[in-house]
Amino acid sequence: MTIWEMLAVFAAGVSAGTINTIVGSGTLITFPVLLATGLPPVTATVSNALGLIPGAISGAIGYRKELTGQRRRVLRLGSAAAVGGFCGAVLLLALPPTAFETIVPVLVGLALVLVVLQPRITAAVKRRRECLGSDSHPDPDGGPLLITGLLLASVYGGYFTAAQGIIYVALMGMLLTDTLQRVNATKNVLAAIVNTVAATFFLFAADFDWTAVALIAVGSTLGGQLGAKIGRRLPPTALRALIVAVGTVAIVQLLLR
Repeated sequence: MTIWEMLAVFAAGVSAGTINTIVGSGTLITFPVLLATGLPPVTATVSNALGLIPGAISGAIGYRKELTGQRRRVLRLGSAAAVGGFCGAVLLLALPPTAFETIVPVLVGLALVLVVLQPRITAAVKRRRECLGSDSHPDPDGGPLLITGLLLASVYGGYFTAAQGIIYVALMGMLLTDTLQRVNATKNVLAAIVNTVAATFFLFAADFDWTAVALIAVGSTLGGQLGAKIGRRLPPTALRALIVAVGTVAIVQLLLR
């Protein structure tokens, strides 16, 4: 990488760590930047997954207050996330590269749709919570339906991490009677688990660009703390606009490769 490419990857890591902690979808920033440096899609994906682990952990630490009392829930949901992340990682390397290059634009497009629809998803979550009330849900951890949903979402996350956080928040928000801030805290832990499991598998089966990994790791760690501190003060419309713009560039770039 040139010095300018390294600075771009580092800046993308900071942005991704911040956005992942607040909303999710930070991969839509780091992934196209890595592609722009000339990395193949699969190498960019596995390097990104490993580099974002410190950022996910940093974001979870930043939300440690909201994680109080959620140990049992995190263990149950985290187990499903780990299994799903491993399956997604296996699929990434088992399918031919041509399949990845075909599937990823579709996944990025789906992620962008989820980002655009996030206000409606959040509103639906709020209405659902108000209808259920604080004592109406039989299982404080969401039950089998939530575990199954998170398992499938984590398969997607292990394959390609973009927007997995938004999917997690949507699922947990609909099936848990808890505040969105506590749900978001759990989301950060689940994302860290999926990234760690997938990246550990990739260490033994895939090629990394270690310069990219290091730059994203340092950047996302700083971004995770930044996102935890100022995330709730940032205009959500501006964040969505940024993600959609960068994600659109990613789709165009993938289709033109």
